[in-house]
Amino acid sequence: MEGHDVVFARRKNRQDSFFKRLSSKIFSKIFNFFAGIQLDSEIANFGIYSKKVIATVLSIGDYIKSFPLFVYFSGFSTTSVEVQHASRESGASSYNLRKLTSLAFNVIVSYSNKPLKIFVKFGMIISLLSFIGGIINIGLYFQGKIKVSGYSSIIISIWLLSGIIITVIGVVGIYVGKVFEQTKNRPAFIIDKITPNDNQQI
Repeated sequence: MEGHDVVFARRKNRQDSFFKRLSSKIFSKIFNFFAGIQLDSEIANFGIYSKKVIATVLSIGDYIKSFPLFVYFSGFSTTSVEVQHASRESGASSYNLRKLTSLAFNVIVSYSNKPLKIFVKFGMIISLLSFIGGIINIGLYFQGKIKVSGYSSIIISIWLLSGIIITVIGVVGIYVGKVFEQTKNRPAFIIDKITPNDNQQI
């Protein structure tokens, strides 16, 4: 369509199996949550792409390749048109459950460090609750309500240290994720068009 660099083909009335449609929707929901984008499960690789979009996709040096996600990353103007989806007349898809799960995991890990941030928050919550539990147990001890001495302190200490360890591992993971982002060598800027300057002197 005129005025857009990318025209996606949005499948109307998908003829895929129930499992494939369900897995596509689940993957899209999970990926959208972790990556912070709106990936439509009805859109696949089929579409019309301008030369500059293809050139940008080819310039992305990620080891894990995902064409539609690279197109989203490029940031060019996109739209979609509905197309009638036909069922496969012969053959079968080479993607089984194991391959689909592996692809989903690799793509999510490659495009988002949100799982690491979730672990950091989880560890901090555990540490905070353990600290509060420790204060409560100290108060109960001085009130004489602790009948078995040592048990509460051991449990609270284990949970507190576990929370701290999870937090530290998550923070280290975020730093490693930053290094991982640098190794992808993605273009820092993507040029849409160059406007000529008549006053420019070479």
